[in-house]
Amino acid sequence: MQKIKSLMTRQGLKSPQESMADLSPVENLRIPSKEELRELREQPIDPQAEQEIIDGIEEVYFSNDSFDMVQHELEKLPPELNLQELEEYRDKLKRQQAAVSKKVADLILEKQPSYVKELERVTALQSNLQLAAVICTNARRQLSVAKEGFTGASLGLLANQRRRQLLTGLLKSLRTIKTLQRTDVRLSEMLEEEDYPGAIQLCLECQKAASTFKHYSCISELNSKLQDTLEQIEEQLDVALSKTCKHFDVVHYTKVQLAYSLLGKTQTAMDQLHMHFTQAIHNTVFQVVLGYVELCAGNADTKFQKMQYKDLCTHITLDSYIPCLTDLCKALWEVMLSYHRTMQWHEEQDKLEAASTPDGAAAAGPDEVLVDRSYVKKKLEHGLTRIWQDVQLKVKAYILGTDMSNFKYDDFIVVLDVISRLMQVGEEFCGSKSEVLQESIKRQSVNYFKNYHRARLEELRMFLENETWELCPVKSNFNIAQLHEFKFMGQCRSPSLSPSRQTLSSSSPAQEDLSLFQQFVQEGNPFEMHAENKDEETEDVLASNGYESDELEKSVYQDYDSDSDVPEELKQDYVDEQTGDVPLKSVSRETIRSTKKSDYNLNKMNAPILTNTTLNVIRLVGKYMQMMNILKPIAFDVIHCVSQLFDYYLYAVYTFFGRNDMYESSGLGLISSRLRTTLNRIQESLIDMEAVGESAGVHGPTEDRKEKVPSPHLSQLVVLTNSGTLYGLAQRVVATESLVFLAEQFESLQSHLDMMMPAAKKPFLQQFYSQTVSTASELRKPIYWIVAAKAIDYEQMLLMMAGVKWDIREIMSQHNIYVDVLLKEFEQFNQRLGDVSRHVRIPLPVSNVLWEHCIRLANRTLVEGYANVKKCSNEGRALMQLDFQQFLMKLEKLTDLRPIPDKEFVETYIKAYYLTENDMEQFIKNHREYSMKQLANLVNVCLGSHINKKARQKLLSAIDDIDRPKR
Repeated sequence: MQKIKSLMTRQGLKSPQESMADLSPVENLRIPSKEELRELREQPIDPQAEQEIIDGIEEVYFSNDSFDMVQHELEKLPPELNLQELEEYRDKLKRQQAAVSKKVADLILEKQPSYVKELERVTALQSNLQLAAVICTNARRQLSVAKEGFTGASLGLLANQRRRQLLTGLLKSLRTIKTLQRTDVRLSEMLEEEDYPGAIQLCLECQKAASTFKHYSCISELNSKLQDTLEQIEEQLDVALSKTCKHFDVVHYTKVQLAYSLLGKTQTAMDQLHMHFTQAIHNTVFQVVLGYVELCAGNADTKFQKMQYKDLCTHITLDSYIPCLTDLCKALWEVMLSYHRTMQWHEEQDKLEAASTPDGAAAAGPDEVLVDRSYVKKKLEHGLTRIWQDVQLKVKAYILGTDMSNFKYDDFIVVLDVISRLMQVGEEFCGSKSEVLQESIKRQSVNYFKNYHRARLEELRMFLENETWELCPVKSNFNIAQLHEFKFMGQCRSPSLSPSRQTLSSSSPAQEDLSLFQQFVQEGNPFEMHAENKDEETEDVLASNGYESDELEKSVYQDYDSDSDVPEELKQDYVDEQTGDVPLKSVSRETIRSTKKSDYNLNKMNAPILTNTTLNVIRLVGKYMQMMNILKPIAFDVIHCVSQLFDYYLYAVYTFFGRNDMYESSGLGLISSRLRTTLNRIQESLIDMEAVGESAGVHGPTEDRKEKVPSPHLSQLVVLTNSGTLYGLAQRVVATESLVFLAEQFESLQSHLDMMMPAAKKPFLQQFYSQTVSTASELRKPIYWIVAAKAIDYEQMLLMMAGVKWDIREIMSQHNIYVDVLLKEFEQFNQRLGDVSRHVRIPLPVSNVLWEHCIRLANRTLVEGYANVKKCSNEGRALMQLDFQQFLMKLEKLTDLRPIPDKEFVETYIKAYYLTENDMEQFIKNHREYSMKQLANLVNVCLGSHINKKARQKLLSAIDDIDRPKR
């Protein structure tokens, strides 16, 4: 029954007849008819027997639905068929079939009510299913309509849109990939345009895009290619960074720094920059020096390029030394200027970033940026000293590579000026005192200056020995500032600047406060000044013939004499020439009005008196001061040598014109103790006395004698024994007054020298001025004394006085003849002074000294003559006074000198004849200016007639006691 139900379920709802017809051979059992069923029910039923029949059925009939019973039974037939057995077997099968059929029929009848009920349910279910089928059919039809009318079109649009988006994204990716493939061309163009930030930005963006599309196989090769390109950009960026070391360009450097910041390598860039600066310094100096060495070497086979820089410097020739040094400094200036501008750029950037960033935002900014800024700032500050040290070492090697001892002075000054300018650059660059440069240039300077000064002293000796002491005709307004050698003083009073710097300052005062880096930041070079200025210098100090127009005389008279640079004590001479003032004593108004009588220069300008040798000494001093001005470390050595120039000139003038033992022993104090000490010092420290009489080259000079110079000898052309020329008075005036003029110039330079002198050595300078320079005018006394002593015949006057009778008994009204003779001598002396003054101007101080010496000698001769008197009366004393008064009266008409020197000396001696014994004793103690002979004469002649022998002996003993300490 269950099989029947399952079969009905698989094949759908059918009528029972249809269901029975569709049964398979297994289930296709013949349903007994009603008669058969009735027969079956009527037959006696033995359930057990029936069960046994059913049990006797083979299992195979119950095993498989597809079982073919006919085939099975046929196969069971024996080979030999027996009808009886077949029939028996057929009956058995029928009984079994009948038993099964009966069993089935019983079961059907038993389950028929349930069957009928279930069949009704199946029928109802079939109706419901048919209704559901109709509903589904309608729904499907309506859905089909909806699909065709709406859903199909909309979903098609959505599908197409989605496909379009996918294709658009794909197209974009393909375009990006295509752009990436062409990036290398654009990168090359940007690198040629030096757009490094743009190239790096593009490369980084490409790398980022490549990582996005790394799932494409074509991108993998591109990624490695971009990495190589980025490395290539970094290499070119490094080359671009190195270019800023020589020629800094703001735009170029900004691009480079921006590029490094994009790479995140700001600190690396700074390290590389310093390395490039160091390399730039080395390459620059090597190429400059190599260029000059190869140029001067010509076709020499020497391989200079393989030499070390230090060795290369030794091959520089003397002719190319200064141009090479100048070009070297110019090139190094460009490097340092680039570094300076680099620092300025970073400072400005820091200021801009600080101004554009609020305080709060700055505090919250990334630490990395702050670290980079701090690192860059410290690196740049540290690099200043490092770069300047490299510059110093390179220039030092160049300086010490050549022996400069044989350089010309002007060339050496140019070298000093260039190095001084370079040291100034170093001080402004990093505040350095340039110890390395100072030490190297000091070594060369000391070596050069020692040889130079030795040669100049020998040259000065040669000049002095060939000097004829003729007047050098300079203009009346001559001043040392007009000489080339002193231009640096007129241009700038500050000794800290080099000559080229001073020239710049004087030409453009507005730029004095600007540093070199500010002045030359855009163009120009601080080492281009020498050649431009040297040609512009002019010097016009010599007069055409020693005379100038009368119109100029008055103005120049005042202009020169009112020079504010001349110290007061040395200016006195010029004041005397204008006003007639006597430097040491008061004068009367009459003397002032008659000044012109004593000025033996009415036909000439009041020009300075100096010789060619004096001018050369002044020029030498200027050169020495230039060297000292540029190189302060050797200032003391230079000033010491300057003092030796003055010492030697002073000693020569004294030796030529003032040394005369016979007149020095006159007792008039012609040479002061200070002058005597100075002359002895010069002789001991500077004069080589052993060289006198030695033949040249016999013995090598010792170290001590190397610093000394042989004593000069007066030229044979100078004649000092001719009375017609007042014993060489013109030459004496030129020599002595040129020395005084030289001293005046030294006085005017004292403040400048004092500024240059180290503090520890200033006492030397003060001593030099107080004990040497100030004694120059004191040489007038001994030099002019010789002229005064020979110009007038004092011996003749003594002889004439000895012939006068002084023991007269009546007062005379007529003076003695020796007074007229003496006055005649003075008139001739005055006339000869006028003759000399036609050739050489005799300044008022000189004429005053000459007249003073002559008058003093004459007065002392008078006293000596009076002291030779054996007998004298009171009337004779009156005659002495008459003679002296006549002499004074006539003398005052010849000279403007007031008061008359030693007037009291004579008058006091004459009046002493009237003293008593007690007064005489006091007179002897108070008047030690008289000689022992003169005092003894007073005692013997005046008091001898009315004092006893004991009193006379007492007075003579007092005289002897006074004279004893002098012995």
